Amino acid sequence: MRLWDVADGHAGGVPQSRLMRNQMRRAGAVMCDRAMSNVLSVPGVDELGVVVDALREWQYEGAPIQLHPGDLGWFWSAGPQATAAAVRTWSGGGRLLAVGMLDGPDLLRLTIAPDARRDEGLAQQLAEDLTRPERGVLKAGEAYVESPQDALLHDLLLEHDWHVDEPWTPLHRDLTEPVGDPGAGLRIEVTGPERAHVRTAVHRSAFNSPAFTDERWHAMTAGPMYADARCLVAYDEQDSAVAAVTVWSAGPGKPGVLEPMGVHQDHRGHGYGRAITVAAAAALQEMGASSAMVNAPSSNVAAVATYASAGFTKLPEVRDRRRDA
Repeated sequence: MRLWDVADGHAGGVPQSRLMRNQMRRAGAVMCDRAMSNVLSVPGVDELGVVVDALREWQYEGAPIQLHPGDLGWFWSAGPQATAAAVRTWSGGGRLLAVGMLDGPDLLRLTIAPDARRDEGLAQQLAEDLTRPERGVLKAGEAYVESPQDALLHDLLLEHDWHVDEPWTPLHRDLTEPVGDPGAGLRIEVTGPERAHVRTAVHRSAFNSPAFTDERWHAMTAGPMYADARCLVAYDEQDSAVAAVTVWSAGPGKPGVLEPMGVHQDHRGHGYGRAITVAAAAALQEMGASSAMVNAPSSNVAAVATYASAGFTKLPEVRDRRRDA
């Protein structure tokens, strides 16, 4: 069920809503100190619907790795207000042109409408907005920007004293052919509310992070993006939960993503990471996704090898842009 209202107008294939109208009305006053043709804004909770719709629209087979609706869906575990506060949008000509999500105060995960990635005016504005802390995007000092590798912004950030950061490896699995059985003697279950504590416990162990509580799982699954998602947990023959993954679809015929996948630290070394990854691909296929995507630090050789063993193909490495302190 949709949790927001969207107006029935359209521009550039993206539904118009109060977000666009508010941005146009606030032009020249929203987080900027000069007249600009494109407006930088922070959406309200009730304006996130059009942001998610744009992110879905911008996903297509063969697209570079980029911000996905599932990334906002995972962030929603912090609550709708926190999610909205982490989002930045750039609009012009009655449509969204770019969407960023602050994955912490020093990392912006940004994507740009496919037909605007080489737009010089937009790229110049993005570079200035990301470089100048007073614009309200990134804090001063060390910071990182993730964006599509074909965007002109990458080149312009280098001219603003940003640098190339460590490499990441995108991996892709085509879902037009049968995925196959996960193997490893596991039982794979889709997590419902009554088993949320199992899903969160595996995550906390896998990532050595106490933050993903049962309350956060319930907040995430109550969010609008979870209608296109599933949490899977793998159980061994002793009925122990050994691995877990969340998968996010962007709609039929579009790439889906794994975010995140982890193996319980007491059950590593048995091929469970590969098995739950195969199960994740199968779940996305069942949901109509055209492919499954995941992105891992190239330095995490074990993670890259796990995904490759599950039928994912390594794509050319990508690198974020980094500003030193």
